[in-house]
Amino acid sequence: MSLNLCIVSGTALTKIAALTFTLSWQHSVQKTEWTETWHVTPTALELVEARVEGTGAGMEPPEGAVFDGRFWRWKPTIAPLPELRLSRSDAVPQAWRLCTSDSCRPVASAVDHADVVILKPCTD
Repeated sequence: MSLNLCIVSGTALTKIAALTFTLSWQHSVQKTEWTETWHVTPTALELVEARVEGTGAGMEPPEGAVFDGRFWRWKPTIAPLPELRLSRSDAVPQAWRLCTSDSCRPVASAVDHADVVILKPCTD
């Protein structure tokens, strides 16, 4: 059995071979990059690290975050999630970007520009 990341919208399904992926987007107000690194398990997605390029407009890094010269980095303390639901927003025309060790792509391109996209673990 191999583990994949599934990108789902309506009846469309795209499988990506990835145990780790990075999700990034541009903050709609501050216009700075926010990035999260996720690990795929058989039953959940685990948030490994969050990074934000700047502060303000509700995106202040938490206590203990470390500045690396470009990003504030920290390990969020949330429970693993069975899925992530990503909503399209006209305020963020660049949309969600998903990167694996092989490539990067806009999330919407995998599912024909849907309004809601679900990321979740899937197995073959």
